[in-house]
Amino acid sequence: MEFSSDTKDVGERHAGAEGLLGSVMTSVKAYIRDNGLQVGDELPSEGAFAEQTGTSRTIVREAYRSLAALTLIDIGNGRRARVAAPKADVLAMITDHAVHTNQATIQQIFDVRRTIERRTVALAALRRSDREAAEIYALAEAMQRDFYEPQKVMEHDIAFHEAIGSASKNPMFSLIVGSFHVVTRHTWPIGWASRGSNETRQESIDGHFAIAQAIANGDPARGEAAMVEHFDLTVKALLAAGVY
Repeated sequence: MEFSSDTKDVGERHAGAEGLLGSVMTSVKAYIRDNGLQVGDELPSEGAFAEQTGTSRTIVREAYRSLAALTLIDIGNGRRARVAAPKADVLAMITDHAVHTNQATIQQIFDVRRTIERRTVALAALRRSDREAAEIYALAEAMQRDFYEPQKVMEHDIAFHEAIGSASKNPMFSLIVGSFHVVTRHTWPIGWASRGSNETRQESIDGHFAIAQAIANGDPARGEAAMVEHFDLTVKALLAAGVY
């Protein structure tokens, strides 16, 4: 198949623009690092950064937008771009995409979750504040209270695990645990329904109470054991429903 010279020129210009965009994005990240900028600190204006890098404002604007989409910086009308804190939503989209394009299975995601959340709960048991321990226990109580409203139970469940991630005092664990909510909203109703009876569903609630109590007691070993048991029961329920 042959291409006209015009088509080739367009392709080459596109490739050049893509390469330039990536280069400017790298320069922005380097600027943040080299100048010791922290969350909330301002970046140079698009015009100033274009002058620094010898590129156009259009390329810098696209670089800023791309970095904002990755939640590395924050942009808004009428104010300068600022350094942002990464959000779990970006990792959540990647995980969801991997599942829906058959690059990872639900069981593989749960294998990762089981490993990560086992360590997370141990750290939470050691590092949580009294307020955080009370919040985690209150979320288990909310799951019990709303037992007959599965949608509410699911949201309490998600918040429960995210609260443990926060209590671990490790921002990476918090970020990773927070990214699982998209997949959880797909699989949770399936797992809840596959348990089949209120008795088996109550086992899940009881498992959350065991985790919360271990955290409140400052018992990392018991917290790990309870978290592993919780995930094993969840995986078993999903397998019974045909989710692999």
